[in-house]
Formats: sequence, C-alpha cells, structure tokens
Amino acid sequence: MPKLDRRTMLALSLGGLALALAGCKRTTTASAPLTPITPVSGYAAAGAYGPVADKFPVAEVDTSQIDPAYLRREVAYATTQPPGTVVIDPREHFLYLVQPGGTAIRYGVGVGKEGFGWSGTATINSKQEWPDWYPPKEMIERRPDIKPQLTQLRSGQGVAGGLQNPLGARAMYLWQNGKDTLYRIHGTLEPETIGTNVSSGCIRMINQDAIDLYNRIPVGTKVVVLGGATGA
Repeated sequence: MPKLDRRTMLALSLGGLALALAGCKRTTTASAPLTPITPVSGYAAAGAYGPVADKFPVAEVDTSQIDPAYLRREVAYATTQPPGTVVIDPREHFLYLVQPGGTAIRYGVGVGKEGFGWSGTATINSKQEWPDWYPPKEMIERRPDIKPQLTQLRSGQGVAGGLQNPLGARAMYLWQNGKDTLYRIHGTLEPETIGTNVSSGCIRMINQDAIDLYNRIPVGTKVVVLGGATGA
C-alpha cells in the first residue's frame, strides 16, 4: 500500500463533510477554573507518552513539541454531567472524561478548522483499534489527489489501519439519533497539531491519549460537544 505523504496527511485531517450535528459556532470554556490535582497513576509526562507495544508499535511522543497544558492530567472540573460523560470544549481544545467528586481526566485535542466546527450531543456507537479509514465520496471528488493513496478494502476504497492511517491507533465513532455523524474521536499521526483547529470536524488526540480514553469508556458513552454559550 502506498504511504501517505505529510502534505496529504495535513490536508486529509479526517471528518464528515456531509453531516453536522449543529452549527459551527465557537465554544465556551468550562464554568470553573481548571487546576491540576493529584495526578492519576502513570500520568507523569515521562511515562504517559512513552512507546507503546501494540498491534503496531506506537512511537514515543516528543512532548517538547506540545504545549504542556494539552498533556493528559486530572483536574478539578465543575459540571452537571454525570461521571463517565465525555465533554469536549473545542474553543479551549480540551476533552474531559468526567470523574466522581468534581474532577475529570483532561486531554488536549485538535478540533475542526474554520467552517468545520460543530456542537451537540452524540453517543459512542462503536470503537475500533487501528481502524480502517474510508474518506467520504464528497472528499474524494473534491480531492482527486487522494485516490492514489486508497486501496480496495472490505468496505470500499480506503486506507487500511496501521502506522500510515490518519485515524491513528484508536477510533470512537459518534452517532446521533441512530445515524452515523461521520465524526470520530481518534488518534493522529501528527501529535504536534494537538491544541489547534486542524480537522474536518473530528476530534483528534495523541495516540497514547486515544488509547487511554478508549480503554476507559464503553460503547454507549454520552459525548457533549460544547458550543456558543452552552455550558456543561
């Protein structure tokens, strides 16, 4: 299978161009200041982002290329959402996994670029390790340069799961009202883009963080993407 070059990877950036849960308003911050509390075991940057032995080897992350604010940690977090809920704040580029006792595990994320932002409530309908990626037909039509990168897979033209796949090590698929939104929470080949508006609507995470979140949340998890003046 041909490899995706870096320019193509930056351009693809994943996402559903056909559907959106809501408008493209920029989002608000959490209602309470976020202050680090006792780290969860293994959350020290030196250990959390080291190499991972998996189906495909996940390389160590050069955390010097990422704002420390976007590294995984446990924080104080005031919300009306119950523990186990995922809350995403696109404006601040944070994903929170709500914990008991007014805390959350906070991850830095990359979010939709201008014109591809969205907000609303969805559900994790399925999860996949090293998923295949199938770009929407609209994207292929608009970007014919993508075609040489695709091969015939089980469900159509796409990129097989692996180290050259823009979905990274894990993907969690967002559905609403029984329909696939075409948005995903997923890993990335470009951890240096965390904390930026870079995707076509998907929520991208450092691979190590995507694996961590994947292992913590079941299918059926509620996902709230903040928007406008909405709080959580």
